[in-house]
Amino acid sequence: MADAIKVIATNRAARHDFFIDDVLEAGIVLTGTEVKSLRQGRAVIGDGYIYIDGGEAWAENIHIPEYSQGTWTNHAPKRKRKLLLHTHEIEDLQQRTREKGHTIIPLRLYFLDGRAKLEIGVARGKKQHDKRQALREKQDKREAERTFGTQRGINR
Repeated sequence: MADAIKVIATNRAARHDFFIDDVLEAGIVLTGTEVKSLRQGRAVIGDGYIYIDGGEAWAENIHIPEYSQGTWTNHAPKRKRKLLLHTHEIEDLQQRTREKGHTIIPLRLYFLDGRAKLEIGVARGKKQHDKRQALREKQDKREAERTFGTQRGINR
């Protein structure tokens, strides 16, 4: 059962608001109730961001709701969480975020062979006209597929 991926949360707005230059997979340090809550498929990563502090990568603003059967040992839903990356990856991320307009954002939260992983991306913000252009291309592609699909249906 190699590479069994169970996606928990995706940041759908990320590819609309940013150009993703590079993608990395990072482990994430979680408590027991956080893992149980994630196994129920509950998390929101849309508002999250990643920053480097003291040679360590941290994820902030990722919302993992409290575990419903948890007691006083439950976790804080929006606490900062440490990311597990190699030192050279952290140094590379730090170097790339020093460039103007670059940031690190979470793209996907998932389980890979039973371990929680966070897919992060080095991103550049899109301008408003870039977003409009991307939407226009998406609509044109959808219309072309719709037209092609109806023509194919007529020819049968």
